Amino acid sequence: MLLGVDTGGTYTDAVLIAEDRVVASAKALTTRHDLAIGVGEAVRAVLRDADVPAAAVQMASLSTTLATNALVEGQGGRVGLILIGMAGADLDRHGLTEALRGDPVLHVAGGHLHSGDEAAPLDEAALRAFLAETGAGVGAFAVAAQFAVRNPAHEQRAAALVAEVTGRPVSASHQLSAKLGGPKRALTALLNARLVAMIARLIGRAEDVLRDIGVTAPMMVVRGDGALMSSAQATARPIETILSGPAASLVGARWLTGVTDGLVSDIGGTTTDVAMLRAGRPAIDPAGARVGAFRTMVEAVAMRTTGLGGDSEVHRADGLAGGVTLGPRRVLPISLIAAEAPEVVVPVLEAQMRTAVPTDQDGRFVRAVQGQTAEGLAPREAALLDRIGHAVHPLGDILRSRMDHAALKRLIERGLVQVAGATPSDAAHVLSMLDVWDRHAAALALGLMARRRTGAGLPLADGPEALARMIVDQLTHQTGLALLEAAFAEEGDWAAPSEDLARHALMQAGLRQHRNVLRLDTGLAVPVVGLGASAPTYYPAVGDLVGCEMVLPSHAGVANAVGAVVGQIAVRRQGTVSARGAGKVRAHLPSGPQDFATRADGLHALEEALTQDAKKAATQAGAADVSIHVARDVREAEVEGNTVFVEAVVTVEASGRPALAQSEPA
Repeated sequence: MLLGVDTGGTYTDAVLIAEDRVVASAKALTTRHDLAIGVGEAVRAVLRDADVPAAAVQMASLSTTLATNALVEGQGGRVGLILIGMAGADLDRHGLTEALRGDPVLHVAGGHLHSGDEAAPLDEAALRAFLAETGAGVGAFAVAAQFAVRNPAHEQRAAALVAEVTGRPVSASHQLSAKLGGPKRALTALLNARLVAMIARLIGRAEDVLRDIGVTAPMMVVRGDGALMSSAQATARPIETILSGPAASLVGARWLTGVTDGLVSDIGGTTTDVAMLRAGRPAIDPAGARVGAFRTMVEAVAMRTTGLGGDSEVHRADGLAGGVTLGPRRVLPISLIAAEAPEVVVPVLEAQMRTAVPTDQDGRFVRAVQGQTAEGLAPREAALLDRIGHAVHPLGDILRSRMDHAALKRLIERGLVQVAGATPSDAAHVLSMLDVWDRHAAALALGLMARRRTGAGLPLADGPEALARMIVDQLTHQTGLALLEAAFAEEGDWAAPSEDLARHALMQAGLRQHRNVLRLDTGLAVPVVGLGASAPTYYPAVGDLVGCEMVLPSHAGVANAVGAVVGQIAVRRQGTVSARGAGKVRAHLPSGPQDFATRADGLHALEEALTQDAKKAATQAGAADVSIHVARDVREAEVEGNTVFVEAVVTVEASGRPALAQSEPA
């Protein structure tokens, strides 16, 4: 009996899987101020629905968007960055200065050369002084040394000094990536350090909640490449959980459908995530995971994210023709907030329908997010938050000046308030495609919006049903564009950006199967797996639009939670053997560089060391029956007609299914 949990932006999903089938699934609202509360509610619900005792669960696994969202929103703890042997100009590369946000940084002498030889001794006196001065004011440290992947000695010594002097957690760049590129590794270590305390709290709280419920099995966490890691590893290397949720959706899509090659499109409340499955495995971004403005060295799925979801804000399109656009901002659906506060929302909407002239704030509401901390607010922001209080209000009653609009925007960005407005979810209620919340309120909200005027002075739509159809058609169109953009990006080697190609007049004419002097046919040549609770509602039309097979699994709404528990533990370790001249080579081992007389000896020693390291890490993560896969990338050059060895990169992967705890008898 396996328990999978996924914390999404709107819902936290839980599934129970036994004997290769989904036994039960459940949802609970995500509790942003403490994600573990929503986790507990979802787990209790799924155990109750399955009538299964908590003690029967033999493994639990979590996928979470916390790390991704924290980096995108600029959250996380205060850190100290230690750069060894790097120039001051390195701070301006790869967004390091932006990521630091004014936190303390030390440039200290030391580091190594490309060969692994010491470039300069580590200045331990300067490092000790920095740690003594800053240790009390930061939550963690990040260490990055020049060419640490060729010789980690200075990073290891600096990490030992951090622990000795401050006792704070420390993230060393060579432990997070084996690739060259000091500033980018420094950025990855910095972001990892910023996340340590936050992820540790989430994992600790989630484990406490599971124990309170009676689940005593070990907890795994999904990595950004779809593999599983132990909760202890996730606490030490939280940066590896970025894109955890999208990665879990790909693993879940493969397990639920059997599709090995195709696109996976996961529509949530806020975003649509599109990625590629090749030979049954998620395609990995070779440049490293991008999160917000930062490109890291973390291996993660190659994912294209579009601000388009079931809760995307509906905007009136500019221009004479009218129409609507969707996103990228998420708002609460009117049908949802009306179900939660009917005594406020419905009477206000009915009163607004009786007015002669519509306003831009008609059909929009605001409420505070309870349980969030509100330190550091400007006076106007604090006053606006106090005005909102604990009730739901029409937005027009709260905004009393232009300056209030700016204050509201900042409160939304801080996650302190939520705005409700018209969304595709409301349109689906009006068209009877969904029947979950308040259909009457959704019709009122769309009726108000339909009265607004286009640039030509005409009503936007002829009533709520006409506007609802316009909104759903626009969602279909924008989803089709997202799929085409992902497909063009996968094809590669085009002379124009994938965004332009997807929107090109010839491409769009081909989708309509243009027939005149020209015959044009375009579309997707691979199936699309549609995931997300609203995928069965919207995606059949998307499949018709782009001319592909649309696969909609029966548990599409909880695919992320499925993927969280059916994946494998996989640990990868990478190292380099480089030429030293006169036939000798240098193997850059985890313990430091070592010279060998022949290439074969160097490669053998590196493979042995990496295999031992990877197998140990996989076993510590809880893998059973570990299998080892070794890959060599040997690089040679032609010199005066002779083939000369330059270097070889060795990658070792240790993988296996998690060992299951023994369940207690019911």
